[in-house]
Amino acid sequence: MKRNRDDFSYLFKKEEESNGKVSPLVKKSIFVIFALFLLLFSKYAPYGNPPVHDPSLMQHIFNLYFFISNQTFGIVHEGGHGICYILPCPQFLTVLNGTIFQIGFPLGVAYYYRRKLNFLAMWIGIYFAGFTMHNTAWYISTAHEGAILPAHKSFLGVDAYHDFHYLLSALGVLEYDNAIAWIVRLIAYGLMLYSVWRLFLLAFHEEEEG
Repeated sequence: MKRNRDDFSYLFKKEEESNGKVSPLVKKSIFVIFALFLLLFSKYAPYGNPPVHDPSLMQHIFNLYFFISNQTFGIVHEGGHGICYILPCPQFLTVLNGTIFQIGFPLGVAYYYRRKLNFLAMWIGIYFAGFTMHNTAWYISTAHEGAILPAHKSFLGVDAYHDFHYLLSALGVLEYDNAIAWIVRLIAYGLMLYSVWRLFLLAFHEEEEG
């Protein structure tokens, strides 16, 4: 017996929807984890803050989470530069491409899972886009300090060219680095807050997102 095209489309859509199904307990656990780290973020994120010599257990846990996440996006950032070392990119794009990859990667993950109707994974991707944008905001805020990023601030552990000193200088807005950083930081917190809110709705409301 033959099925028509609409029947197959319906079955395919139902399969996609089932791939996004997660148990209520897992949804609640994920919400709690991300809400907790968001609350701790502004206190413990080491962006320009002096190191704490006697950290609590909670900070040790946060530092592990932060280290893994930050190193992952650092690798993605350098990969963005690497693409332009291979391809004939203009200098401005070569410098900018690290940040494009760094922020675009979690947004790409979010888009992928949106297409799969997995909204839990989608909002986690958007949360991490905000997370890495916060790091970008700090990076922008240090642009006025000079063209060289010191080794202790560099992901590579060596003195490196400061991306945003070059980018903002090329655009003629270096003197506004703190204002630009403030705007990016605001967007970053907005993405993280909204993502956690949507994770809350997914965890404590039975109805599926459309």
